Amino acid sequence: MKVFTAEQIREADAHTIRNEPVTSIGLMERAARAIFQWMVNCYDPSKRIAVVCGTGNNGGDGLAVSRMLHEHGYRVDVYVINRKTTGSDDFETNLNRLPVPWKQISESGEIPSFEQYGLIIDAIFGTGLSRAAEGIYAESIRAMNDSSVEILAIDLPSGLFPDASSAGMKVVHATVTLTFQLPKLALLMPENGRCTGEWEVLDIGLDQDFISSQHSPFSLITAGLVDQLIPARSKFDHKGNYGHGIIIAGSHGKIGAAVLAARAALRSGIGLLTMYIPRDGYPILQSAVPEAMVITDENEHYLSGIPDLEGASAVGIGPGIGRQAETVYTLEEALRNSNKPMVLDADALNLLAEHPHLKDLVPENSILTPHPGEFRRLVGEWNNDFERLDKQRSLSRERKWIVVLKGSHTSVSFPDGQVFFNTTGNPGMATAGCGDVLTGVITSILAQGIKPTAAALCGVYIHGYAGDLAREAGSEAGLIAGDVVRYLPHAFAAFE
Repeated sequence: MKVFTAEQIREADAHTIRNEPVTSIGLMERAARAIFQWMVNCYDPSKRIAVVCGTGNNGGDGLAVSRMLHEHGYRVDVYVINRKTTGSDDFETNLNRLPVPWKQISESGEIPSFEQYGLIIDAIFGTGLSRAAEGIYAESIRAMNDSSVEILAIDLPSGLFPDASSAGMKVVHATVTLTFQLPKLALLMPENGRCTGEWEVLDIGLDQDFISSQHSPFSLITAGLVDQLIPARSKFDHKGNYGHGIIIAGSHGKIGAAVLAARAALRSGIGLLTMYIPRDGYPILQSAVPEAMVITDENEHYLSGIPDLEGASAVGIGPGIGRQAETVYTLEEALRNSNKPMVLDADALNLLAEHPHLKDLVPENSILTPHPGEFRRLVGEWNNDFERLDKQRSLSRERKWIVVLKGSHTSVSFPDGQVFFNTTGNPGMATAGCGDVLTGVITSILAQGIKPTAAALCGVYIHGYAGDLAREAGSEAGLIAGDVVRYLPHAFAAFE
């Protein structure tokens, strides 16, 4: 699924109006009907609702939804902010159709007490905002946020820019956002999480041929996409058909990282797995993961050499390796001796940041999986999440790396500038070891001969999906990395 800018959505609206054909007010009615039907399934008619409207088309959506709710027996109070002059044509049409009285919120009047309501519908700006909310608009947004009442935002929380940072601005803090047709970039930025709440895309019937014809550098990773990328297995296959991966991991006190990566790789379909670890980790790993082959470094507590990488179809390096001087040699030699894309995580990334000359040795199309702290050490500071996204895309383009920036809606950037945002995973996965699991999953998929771009997308989605299944079986608070490993087979089962 593509992610469109506000301008692209406006163009899709206009194209649909011209070519379906449908009138502008007819398309607004369709959008309002989608909101209304969603609400009927989620909210009881006994809930008293305040609908706060601007005078543009987002306000028109709010008026149409108000009419439908009223006709369905909901108790609705409609507020229009600052109607000094005529609003948009479709706003005025829906204002005339409104079967209930409406009240104005103006600079000279009082802002209503929203605490009396069970739900507030935000229909002030949507995606139509081009500057910070000020005056009575900002005051109305403040009052809505201060009310502690649940807020439903139509298309986008008011005050939030769809394609740029709104940091420091007055923005509605929605509980849920119902956005039209395609997701907006602002919904995917961590800095906006407290503003967007849970969000859902509603189909309003915009022209699919037009949408398909439009380029967007941003997309979502969906189950349908992953299903296309994971090949079916043949009954005549043997373990040699599913690759031989080598994972270089662990140091004294961090052998658990190697165990988690190994278990995840084996649970993700790899044919053969070799683990390269310090000597003191041998009894732990051999006992914990008997399915893996184990080679030990000459050093007791940390890595100082490398295994023979010649027969490996994929190499992963980083989980728990530490940052000792001798381990720098391990990373450098691994990079020099691998002629294929690698998976780099954790301390491998920290060592890249500390020893910049190593970056030139990383094979093209290698997959780097930093969390925000590791990414900051690689690229420096940023002022907001949109700037961070720019830095991520630049790093992928300049180095020809695939960068998996972990977090809510993990972003996967490619050398061609494309970025895919993940749609699986949950806050319970913000726990030690989940990154090691992801390294194992991606290394395993890459070893099976799947292209690096597809391995990154599939690995991220399935890792998050396994976390979601683990949450459903238990809780977010109680989720640990081992639970994600345990549910990997169930996650893969969805694509068999």
